[in-house]
Amino acid sequence: MKDTKAMNYRIEKDSIGTKEVPAKAYYGVQTLRAAENFHITGQTMHPEIIVSLAYIKKACALANHQVGILDDKIAQAIIQACDEIVAGKLHDHFIVDPIQGGAGTSLNMNANEVIANRAIEILGGQKGDYSMVHPNDHVNNGQSTNDVIPTAGKMTALRLLKNLKKELLRLHEAFCIKAEEFDHIIKMGRTQMQDAVPIRLGQEFKAYSVAIMRDIIRIDKTSQELRSLNMGGTAIGTGINADTDYVKQIVPTLAEVSGMDFVQADDLIDSTQSLDPFVAVSGALKACAVSLSKIANDLRLMSSGPRTGFAEINLPPKQNGSSIMPGKVNPVIPEVVNQVAFKVIGNDMTIAMAAEAGQLELNAFEPVTFYCLFQSIDTLANAIQTFVDNCVLGITANEENCRDLLENSVGIITAICPHVGYQKAADIAKKALKTGESVRSLILQEKLLSAEELEAILDPVKMTEPGISGK
Repeated sequence: MKDTKAMNYRIEKDSIGTKEVPAKAYYGVQTLRAAENFHITGQTMHPEIIVSLAYIKKACALANHQVGILDDKIAQAIIQACDEIVAGKLHDHFIVDPIQGGAGTSLNMNANEVIANRAIEILGGQKGDYSMVHPNDHVNNGQSTNDVIPTAGKMTALRLLKNLKKELLRLHEAFCIKAEEFDHIIKMGRTQMQDAVPIRLGQEFKAYSVAIMRDIIRIDKTSQELRSLNMGGTAIGTGINADTDYVKQIVPTLAEVSGMDFVQADDLIDSTQSLDPFVAVSGALKACAVSLSKIANDLRLMSSGPRTGFAEINLPPKQNGSSIMPGKVNPVIPEVVNQVAFKVIGNDMTIAMAAEAGQLELNAFEPVTFYCLFQSIDTLANAIQTFVDNCVLGITANEENCRDLLENSVGIITAICPHVGYQKAADIAKKALKTGESVRSLILQEKLLSAEELEAILDPVKMTEPGISGK
C-alpha cells in the first residue's frame, strides 16, 4: 500500500532543519516557514510586486548568462519560468504575508523557490530537486534580498503610479469641464465659513483643476527618484559575490526587460541604506490626499441641504442615505474620498517611521513601507475613479439659489465700498443684517447710488475679476 502522506508531501531542508512541503507546491521550505511565522495582514503579496520580482530574476538570469555565470539550459529555464509569472501564472504560490520580518528575505526566497521549481519542471525534473536548479545558487546568483527587494518595491510603485496618474488626469479634465459649464453662475464666496465676496461657481471648479494638476506634477517629480536602483550592490552595497561585469550589466538589462527607464545608483551603499525616495513619493501622495479631501469637503458643503443647507450644487444621488429617514440621500462619494485621504495620511506616517528606523547598512522595514505605499496608490486611484464617474461629472448647479443667496448676503457690500467709503459701507452692512433688508434696497433707499450705478457695480463678471466694479 502506498504511503499517502509521502505522495502528498516532499521533504526539504534548510539551515533550520527539514520540513514537509506540499508535493504540488512550487514554493519551498523557506517560504513555508515564513508563511507560518507571519500571520499579520491575512493577505498575500500585491500581484504587481510578484511581476516585478519575475522581471528582476529574468534580468539577473540574462546578465549572469551573458557573463558566463549561468549555463544556457539553466538560464533559459529560469527565463521561461519568469515569463510565465509575468503572464500571471503561479501567483497563488506566492504565499508570504506582505508584512514580514527579515527585510523581505521571505518574499525574495518565495520568488527564488517558485522560479527554481518551475525551472526544474521545465528541464524535466521533479520539484524540490535543487541539484538541477537551486533557488540561491542559480536564481539568486549575484543578488541579495537587499538589492532585489528595494528594486521590486520601486518597480511596483512606478507601475501602480501610472494608473493613479491616469485617474488624476481624468479628474483634472472633469473639473475643467465643470469649470466651463458653471462659469456664468455667480454665487457668494466664503472665508472662515462666513460670507465674503462674490465668485463664479466655475472659478471654484477651475481652482480644483489647478490643484489636481499641481498634484500630478508633484507626484511625477518625486517618482523620478524611484528610477535609481541599487541592483548589483548585493548585501550592503559593496557588490560582494557579484561578478563585476554582471554588476555593470544588470540595471541596463532590467531596464530593457521591463521596458522601464532605470539607472544604477551613483552610490550603491547609500541606495541600499536609505528609503527616502519612498518617503518623498508618499509625501506627494499625502499632499494629493489632502487636496482631494479638501475638495470633497467643499462639495459636501455646497450640496448640503437640500432645503436647510447651501444647496448651491446637486451631487448625483447614488444610494439611499438612511435606514430610518425616508428619502435621505447622502454625499457618499465625497465621503469615501475623505476616508481614503485619512488612510493615505496615516500610511505616510507609517512610511516615515519605517524609513527613519533603519540602522547602519540596511533598513529592515521595507515590507511595511511597501505595503502602505502600494495601498495608498491603489486606494487613491480607486477613490478618484469613483469620484469622477459617480460624482464630479454628474454635478449640477442650482443657479437660482446661488443668485438668491448672493443677493441676500451682505457680502456684496465689498464691491460697493470703493464708491461710498468703508464706514458707510459698514453701516449699510450692519443695517442689512439687523433689518433683514437687502444691501441693494438700502443703498437705493438712502440714495447713495443710482439704480444704474448700482447695476454696473454689481455686474456679476466685474465682481469676480480684478478691478473696481462700476469703473
